[in-house]
Amino acid sequence: MTSTPHLRLAVNASAAVAVVLVVAAAGLLRWRRPAWYWPTFGVTLAALRALIRYTTVMEACGLTVPPSRWRLALARATNRPVPESCPPRILRLRPTRTGLVLRLKLRPGQDAFDVAAASDRLRHSFSMYGVTSRELRSGVVEVRMTGYDVLKRVQMPARLDTRPMRVPVALREDGSVHYRDYRAIPHALTLGATESGKSVYQRNLVAGLVPMDVALVGIDCKQGVELFPLARRFSALADNPDTAAELLDALVTRMQGVYQLIRAEQRITADMPDAEIAADIWDLPDDIRPTPTVVLVDEVAELALFASREEEKRRDRIITALVQLAQLGRAAGIYLEIYGQRFGSELGKGITMLRAQLTGRTAHRVNDETSANMAFGDISPDAVLAAIQIPAEMRGLAIAGDSTGGWHHIRAPHTSLRQTVNICNRHADRTPGLPELAPFRPVLPGTPAAPVLLSKAAPATA
Repeated sequence: MTSTPHLRLAVNASAAVAVVLVVAAAGLLRWRRPAWYWPTFGVTLAALRALIRYTTVMEACGLTVPPSRWRLALARATNRPVPESCPPRILRLRPTRTGLVLRLKLRPGQDAFDVAAASDRLRHSFSMYGVTSRELRSGVVEVRMTGYDVLKRVQMPARLDTRPMRVPVALREDGSVHYRDYRAIPHALTLGATESGKSVYQRNLVAGLVPMDVALVGIDCKQGVELFPLARRFSALADNPDTAAELLDALVTRMQGVYQLIRAEQRITADMPDAEIAADIWDLPDDIRPTPTVVLVDEVAELALFASREEEKRRDRIITALVQLAQLGRAAGIYLEIYGQRFGSELGKGITMLRAQLTGRTAHRVNDETSANMAFGDISPDAVLAAIQIPAEMRGLAIAGDSTGGWHHIRAPHTSLRQTVNICNRHADRTPGLPELAPFRPVLPGTPAAPVLLSKAAPATA
């Protein structure tokens, strides 16, 4: 009996030590490994904090509405206190790998813009790293809250939603994966100054494309230093403007041939259902469908500059071919990826016409506001401001948008040129031979190098 108090003291001391160790472990994980801290401790604490503070936070952020008339009348009739203002109703609270997702049902009189405008206040109130919102349908808004800076050390999820012509290339600021979907957005423009991370983004795109049944065509007027190391997986390559002009003419010829095939196989008869009438290569049977082609143009300004009349004629020929491919290439399965450090109207006639056809827009750090305006000026002024505010030390950080006006912060996982070369060599047997592009097929001696493990984590930055 006399030992009972001592036993209780020992148990309490052990419990206190255990609590201190757990708190210390949680603090260490949050500081050094936030991606580990979140599923172990962070998600539970954040969910409890969101549920406990929800009504107070919504009222403080102006996201409540006065009680309805019938509730007021009922309160008066029953001599009860006046009911409080009503916040949006929580339909679902779902934890994710990087944060929380709240699905809210808006009250009458509320708008999705109200929630978007209060995103920064919600971030502070719920003690989260970032908050974004989007309207799912009329009256329903999804609020995605991020628990930590997912772009500081990019780590792609193990399970990715990959489909034909859909490549995971980066991670968004809300923790979701940013895909390059050629079926939805056929052509894209990617801008970025020197050492901004544009090449790493390109490598991730190529690394995702090479395992697919797709032909890769490259134009690299920097004497091929970016794309020629990947030559074993490319069906055609050009390293100077003269060869690029001939290659683009060959692509236009191939596009016209594909359209003739589609026309011959449209199968328009009186008893044919509309859904089976071929209008592009994806409506054709698999056995006759032409191989889709992705054209990567590295440093487009080198194709648009000229110093003599002959070079001006070549430049007009190149831009005309690019505009033709951008306007007509989608149905023929030809997709453009235009890269450049600078993209402005001073590059000459036809540039703005080309820009209008490039639906996907990605801008890394740029050196001037004009380039950001060329990327997002016709999409969103907020995206222009975000693009010119990217810090130099955050290499790889970019703004991705499209013609709908939506935009996101993204960052691609770090992938070295050696790693991309190994992936291209590993899938060299998938390189299709296109008859129209046979003169431009790179021929390289030797055997593929030994593969190196592809890391999916970007190095942490200060």
